Amino acid sequence: MAEAKEISKEETMKRILLVLNCIIQVLGACGGPLVMRLYFIHGGSHIWLSSFLQCAGFPIMFIPLFISYIIRRHTTAAAAATTNTTKMKMFTIKLPLFGIFAIIGVLQGLDTITYSIGLSRLPVSTSALVIATQLAFTAIFAFLLVKQKFTAYSVNAIIMLILGAAVLALQGRGDKPIGESNKKYVMGFVMTLLAALLFGFIMPLIELVYKKTKQDITYSLVVELQIVVSFFSTLLAIVGMIIAKDFKAIPKEARHFGLGETSYYVLLVATAIICQLASLGAMGVIFCSSSLLSGIMVAMSIPLTEVLAVLFYKEKFQAVKGISLILSLWGFVSYFYEGG
Repeated sequence: MAEAKEISKEETMKRILLVLNCIIQVLGACGGPLVMRLYFIHGGSHIWLSSFLQCAGFPIMFIPLFISYIIRRHTTAAAAATTNTTKMKMFTIKLPLFGIFAIIGVLQGLDTITYSIGLSRLPVSTSALVIATQLAFTAIFAFLLVKQKFTAYSVNAIIMLILGAAVLALQGRGDKPIGESNKKYVMGFVMTLLAALLFGFIMPLIELVYKKTKQDITYSLVVELQIVVSFFSTLLAIVGMIIAKDFKAIPKEARHFGLGETSYYVLLVATAIICQLASLGAMGVIFCSSSLLSGIMVAMSIPLTEVLAVLFYKEKFQAVKGISLILSLWGFVSYFYEGG
């Protein structure tokens, strides 16, 4: 009876974590592109800096990690009826897992730079449309890497969400920024598509590692892994910033930023935090469920991103965007109708 209650408690906690991480990922997936695009709209031009901001917020992950460490110490002490817990370590990650996620961090670094190039040349709505294709890539790689099983509901969800994004493509190049050449626009489109491909590969790869590793995966360890991934992504971005001399250019860019110097630095910090939370949300969803659900959360955020782009950036909300919203909601409901 006690064992059954313990299992029930673990399942309840996992469901709560799943809901929280889904919310975090969706909000991050919406807010990230908006604040990143704001940087480019008002005079920002440094691609490597934008890439850096997508992963440099990882120090905030030490807050939940430290809280988890304190809870584990307390739990261990209570179970052993002793306060001698000095041997417990904050970091539980082992070397093999560290090495694998260091490589994943480099891959994520490549993903952030391709995404930054794309977002610098595409409006938020168009970029969101292209990123939606990551769901198809995630489904393909999930099938190949982790033998993802598809039901009629999950297949319908994927079709509806991709269809919702495809409908937006009917806008053609109507959203192309004024004064931007066709060549740059196409390059932005291609780089964003490449970012979607990389993201669609990274998520199932993380799920595969979760399944294959000999180390027990806990949510605390997931936070540690997020730190490792972001650390190596940040290192790659720093190398790029040094080569491009972005560090020296930041003060000058801040002085000429359209929203003011103070707003410039606030925007940089906000971008780093939002993107970091979105990444943690994605890894958390994979831990609690699957990479496919993580991909669906990104696709689900697209209609919301479209609405926010209309409100804040005065982008047109055409009929096709309304249709896309309905199809995306349909796909979202379809996936959860069966219980995911």
